[in-house]
Amino acid sequence: MEGWIKLHRELLEKPIWEGSTPEQKVILITLLTMANHKEKEWEFKGEKYKALPGQFVTSLESIVKKAGNGISIKNVRTALNRFEKFGFLANQSTNKNRLITIVNWELYQALSDTTGKQNGKQLASNGQATGKQLATNKNVRMIEGNKEDDKGPSNPFQFYEQEGFGTISSFIADQLGGLIDDFGEEKVIQAMKETRLNGSNSLNYTRKILTNPKRVRGENNATDKPSTPGDDEIQSRISAANERRKKLAGIRSD
Repeated sequence: MEGWIKLHRELLEKPIWEGSTPEQKVILITLLTMANHKEKEWEFKGEKYKALPGQFVTSLESIVKKAGNGISIKNVRTALNRFEKFGFLANQSTNKNRLITIVNWELYQALSDTTGKQNGKQLASNGQATGKQLATNKNVRMIEGNKEDDKGPSNPFQFYEQEGFGTISSFIADQLGGLIDDFGEEKVIQAMKETRLNGSNSLNYTRKILTNPKRVRGENNATDKPSTPGDDEIQSRISAANERRKKLAGIRSD
């Protein structure tokens, strides 16, 4: 890969930079250098594919390799999720590869400052979802070719926030990343769906499904409705309190 990218000093003052770990900063710069600077077409297994400026098809392993020593797949996955929340990029993945779009690429990477600012403003005026629009553009096709059939959250991180599990903290991101490393994104999402269907929003419950699905399903089938964590303890306390009341009532009647 030849050429260069523009790196503006104002990046140092952006929250996405100030709040990033050293590893995430390395990954951010790596992603910028991996993006196509102009429209690119290629052929794979007899089919033609196209990526727009600021887009590229890659994999977690490829990003790790290009980022260098000290960067893990978990680092990359956490960084991609964080950068997506900041609107820096749009990220679509399959079980084989992923399409990454740098949002507002034209704003800073155009051939001239004037053109760059005009194109950047034009992209931004089309909506803050510019990156997502580019990522789903019918001219950009994932190598797997089945992305158009997918609906809903495209990865466990999106599923976690969109399906009622809660807000992703750095701790949760690490926990999710570990599950994905061990079981893969597809299995993790399936386990998360089963978690919600069983009335839970606990990542620990998801982990139980992944590690021992037969036991979890057996526990759910033992009752009409799975008990909420803590219900048994609460019921035990209520029973104990009722017993104390009965004893007190007996003492008073004497």
